[in-house]
Amino acid sequence: MKLPFTVDDFLNVFENYNLAIWPIQPILLSLAFISVFFIYWKGAAGCQVVFVILSLLWAWMGIVYHIVYFSTINNAAYFFGASFVVQSVLFFYFGVIRKTINLKIRRDAQSIIGVVFIVYALLGYPVIGLALGRAYPSSATFGVPCPTTIFTFGVLLFTVDRIPVTMLIIPLLWSLIGMSAAVYLNVVEDIGLLISGVVSGVLLTTHRSDLNGGLPFNNILKRIMQ
Repeated sequence: MKLPFTVDDFLNVFENYNLAIWPIQPILLSLAFISVFFIYWKGAAGCQVVFVILSLLWAWMGIVYHIVYFSTINNAAYFFGASFVVQSVLFFYFGVIRKTINLKIRRDAQSIIGVVFIVYALLGYPVIGLALGRAYPSSATFGVPCPTTIFTFGVLLFTVDRIPVTMLIIPLLWSLIGMSAAVYLNVVEDIGLLISGVVSGVLLTTHRSDLNGGLPFNNILKRIMQ
């Protein structure tokens, strides 16, 4: 498969995007840390705040990054943008309106993996990009699709019970589509996108009680942390 743009085109989109939206990047990054803080919040209100933030992030990626900027080099960005807006609506519907999704960081394998994905999205992803010569503004800052999708998977791994599959379809598809940057553009850090999608897809479509009772490594971790 040949992409309809070059590496330079791809990096120029990041540069144009970052220069145009400054200083929004620190605000988007702050929303990520606020989300993590509110996961500790007791009661449904904290979870609702987290899903409001996820909804805002996905709407931002769909409208601002995909439709406004990425569309300048790839017409498929209009479809991607619309899909991300749909995902934004799904987060708001299930997490805020219906209030059916509870988030809690537990001392189990799923939560540990969630923490790893969040740390990777916020710290590991940009560090790897910088080490490979992609410095700001020609770099993927938090708020563009790949690191933000990894972060999203990390947050969703804190869910207490199984979440609606419809809420996972678009992030999982993007983890496959976004992986093309790692393969064809040598954006090595996007390998983490595919890993987070595959692992989260398995864990989030398996009932938590099955995980707690059925995975040996989960029982080992429990013993270590007791």
